[in-house]
Amino acid sequence: MKQITTIIKWLVGILFIFSGLIKANDPLGLSYKMDEFFEAWHFYALNGFSLLFAVLMNLFEVGLGVALIIGSKSKTVTRLLLALITFFLFLTSYVLFSGKIKTCGCFGDCLPLTPIQTFLKDVILFILIIWLVIFHKYIQPALSALMALFLFGASLFGTMYLQKWVLRNLPILDCLPFAIGKNILAEMQVPQNATPDIYDFVFEYKKNGKLFTFTTQQLPNDLDSSYVFVDRKQILIQKGHNELPVISDFTLQTSSGIDTAQTVLSSSKEYILLFLNDLPVSVRLRRQVNDSLLLFLKNKDFPVLIVSSQPQGNLVQSVVNHYGFPLLTCDATTFKTVARTVPTYLLIHQATIIFKCSYTNANKIFRYVK
Repeated sequence: MKQITTIIKWLVGILFIFSGLIKANDPLGLSYKMDEFFEAWHFYALNGFSLLFAVLMNLFEVGLGVALIIGSKSKTVTRLLLALITFFLFLTSYVLFSGKIKTCGCFGDCLPLTPIQTFLKDVILFILIIWLVIFHKYIQPALSALMALFLFGASLFGTMYLQKWVLRNLPILDCLPFAIGKNILAEMQVPQNATPDIYDFVFEYKKNGKLFTFTTQQLPNDLDSSYVFVDRKQILIQKGHNELPVISDFTLQTSSGIDTAQTVLSSSKEYILLFLNDLPVSVRLRRQVNDSLLLFLKNKDFPVLIVSSQPQGNLVQSVVNHYGFPLLTCDATTFKTVARTVPTYLLIHQATIIFKCSYTNANKIFRYVK
């Protein structure tokens, strides 16, 4: 019994640490997923706290995982794990059975799982944690109290520092479709093995008080005014492999509403897409715009395009007016996917992202511009 409990302890602990760290790599992405739940439940007042909740949840997951492996306070830790997995099971079941949210984001964008996979994963974890709650007496401390406290505190500090760092410098592990090395045009293409769904129509008619149902191929030759039309329904005959492109709805619109995405991405020259939006702390953000870099690029006649989902924002307009760079508008969801920090720089050559950075290390672009 003790050996089984020890194995389960390590399995559950490592999984919770991994889950917390993979989401701590991109806490802003987790906050966007939380916003989806808040909107589905009409908890709009909580949207402003989603990033705080995301950071705390990641700390909670990693902390509980480390505490379980250490073995201290096993009764309290296992009960907290049970409460947490019960909450996760509720979320994954909601995603699976409601259909209102596509994925739960349990492992972030780096390890996407289908709703049924995440649900089954949490069911298994729930059973394993129930075992740990029942047999928690077999979980003994592996370290001294002082060493356990130090390791627990270090894990929380490290997770917090990681989240603070990526919120300023972009995720360390970029699993988004706009990562370095990705070709945006290629990601916008429909997969080659994609095939459409095949549908047919079913027609319902009444004749002499009887109801008749026909498919398109079964319509009778004597179909005349003696048949009274009742209804027409579309039915799925064959499910296709109709996967969507990795990047969909990517547009770069001019002020006149013309989409220039294909034209921009087809350019044979290197260029920079500067993703810039306004935030409540716009004065501080103004200092985050690298003036020396933008002035250098302007003097070199290096193509720079400002991309924003808030084209009328004060910060956006001031940068556009000061440097004269063209301004393009993109969808807010696209902006969030590309720019985990504001501003974010994309250096692109023939639709391939060759460098991507936040405002904190924008000076590295100097080495790419001849």
